[in-house]
Amino acid sequence: MHWDIVFRNFDYFLIGAYPQGPLGGLAMTVILAVGGIFGAFWLGLGVGLMRISKKPSLRWPAMGFIEIIRGTPLLMVVFWFYFLAPVVFGHTLPEAESALIALIVFTSAYIAEIVRAGVEALPKGQMEAARGTGLSHFQAMTHIILPQALFNMIPSFVNQFVSLTKDTSLAFIIGVNELTKAATQVNNRTLTAPTEIFITIAVLYFIICYCLTEFSRYLERRINRYQARGR
Repeated sequence: MHWDIVFRNFDYFLIGAYPQGPLGGLAMTVILAVGGIFGAFWLGLGVGLMRISKKPSLRWPAMGFIEIIRGTPLLMVVFWFYFLAPVVFGHTLPEAESALIALIVFTSAYIAEIVRAGVEALPKGQMEAARGTGLSHFQAMTHIILPQALFNMIPSFVNQFVSLTKDTSLAFIIGVNELTKAATQVNNRTLTAPTEIFITIAVLYFIICYCLTEFSRYLERRINRYQARGR
């Protein structure tokens, strides 16, 4: 075993060549994950609300977006934004930005379906009662329906964000120097410790995802206690 190679390159796994060179490794993975989670939540929330709208002009485009993205492998979405977006927009997108946009768009389709399911799971009388107090549909949705629905959706959101964190490894395919690419670079340079290197990378991914999963379980326990008090 050659664990000394892992120890000598451990800082490269964590931050890449930074500060002498570009930031990479685990730090880039975390940036992609956090940026993807933030962007996917807001885009998915908007698309999800369009999906449950009674207006066909909002509902049908949202349904089309969700079905197309969910029916496309994430790898193809990453390739599309990196290779085809320059044709559409007239300029090349940097690798990290391109991968981040692909992760946001892909995950937002799943977030939209979580939002739709969460809102539709609430009793219809909630909306009717809110409208009966004189609130508009928008006010009833933002002040009455969404706060309850989003509260129940938190565990599903966290599970989706765990998947997004693991999906960041696909950014490697277009040259983003995230954790998987950092490991591949070290492995190609040394050629003597692939098992040790990729075991280390797997452990780092596991630590991130386990922390998110534990956070999800903590939220589920809090929600269950809160709902039990309300009964």
